[in-house]
Amino acid sequence: MPKLYVLVGVPGSGKSTWINRQKFDWNNTALISTDKLVDLHAQSTGQSYSEVFKSYMPQAVNLMATEAQEAFEDNLDVVWDQTSTTRASRAKKLRMTPRHYTKIAVVFETPTADVHAKWLDRPGKEIPTNVIDDMISKFEPPSTAEGFDQILYVRFPAAPSLAGKGLIPPLTDKGQGDNQQ
Repeated sequence: MPKLYVLVGVPGSGKSTWINRQKFDWNNTALISTDKLVDLHAQSTGQSYSEVFKSYMPQAVNLMATEAQEAFEDNLDVVWDQTSTTRASRAKKLRMTPRHYTKIAVVFETPTADVHAKWLDRPGKEIPTNVIDDMISKFEPPSTAEGFDQILYVRFPAAPSLAGKGLIPPLTDKGQGDNQQ
């Protein structure tokens, strides 16, 4: 049965690092990501991610939806690499997903501000602090009630969490799966 992995976490929480550490069969797995498309466009035009982000994002979203649809039609496993920090953003992805897919949310804890700042220090890819703060404040943990079959929690050992400081809800098992990656 094919699988959908919906990555859930603010920018700089380790989603791309996690993807790179997995042993997916990339011949049978599609990586769906607006970041990937924006990066490719930026490289093809000799510009940075930040320089093309605003103007290219609408096209990247359309291309991403097409790529997802094609992956589902081909019955590929799908790794959906976006922030997906709200129920509404995840609902769009789940509505596109065929019923026979196993739907897995992979939740990334937000590290403390100092660690997060280091992780976000990516030349050519600046994300305004207010955008990150807004995502953190509006973060909605995924649940099986949304349609997920399983929920995995990822916390990198070197990443102290904001959850313990009351800034985001701690990631706890509420009958949704207790898998730590």
